[in-house]
Amino acid sequence: MFVLGIDPGLSRCGYGCVEQRGAAQRAVAAGVVTTDRELRLPERLATLRRDLHELVAEHAPDVVVVERVFFQTNVRTAMSVAQASGVALLTASEAGCAVAEYSANEVKLAVTGYGAATKAQVQRMVAALLGLREVPRPPDAADALALALCHLAATRTTRAKPALAGGAR
Repeated sequence: MFVLGIDPGLSRCGYGCVEQRGAAQRAVAAGVVTTDRELRLPERLATLRRDLHELVAEHAPDVVVVERVFFQTNVRTAMSVAQASGVALLTASEAGCAVAEYSANEVKLAVTGYGAATKAQVQRMVAALLGLREVPRPPDAADALALALCHLAATRTTRAKPALAGGAR
């Protein structure tokens, strides 16, 4: 399975591609898509859509995973993150990809085993799980890789549940 994680943001949108073959997982790509703060909002959203479209076309993921947006203290930031999230969801859907969303707490729990883990703890676990020598940078890229790992963990759990239920009878 090939998963593209997206940590939405208007100024910095993290992405991370993880491939799983059997039990082995490996990072294929990670980075950040940026938009020019000098541009008007519609132009920034169009830039983000174009760049995400190119990523999806280049990597052809089976699933695109986007962090579910929750209201933050800063309304202005929350709005721009929500708009970037909408662009990511639309781009994935238009490309015919399956789409999944997870909250930050769900990602932390899946990757570290603790839903209130710090960013540093998540970054270290992402590096450990993917066999990376260093913590992925910038943090937005590490968060996107964590989203992809979260989905792979959730997929394993979903596949295992019917087998467990059937064996318990």
